[in-house]
Amino acid sequence: MNMPNLTQQIAETVTSVGVHAAYGAPVEIDGTTIVPVAVVSYGFGAGEGDAGNSGEGAGGGGGGTAMPVGAYVTRDGYTRFEPNTIALIAVAIP
Repeated sequence: MNMPNLTQQIAETVTSVGVHAAYGAPVEIDGTTIVPVAVVSYGFGAGEGDAGNSGEGAGGGGGGTAMPVGAYVTRDGYTRFEPNTIALIAVAIP
């Protein structure tokens, strides 16, 4: 498999995961429904080349991160966002 195809396959996988990574599965506890929310980020890179006389090259890498920012909470017929204040402060600090 060459690098361009691998990079394209990774991009398609991350795209299909998208919303499912940012919003967790709903959980019901004592009549209250909670949907966790996160900020999710991915990065990938790949390389290939000829280094002159030695002739070959390849490489690749990737990673991701998720920061839990809060949850949507449905209670008594009303839904509101309840932030994870510690995570929001951490995201706000450059």
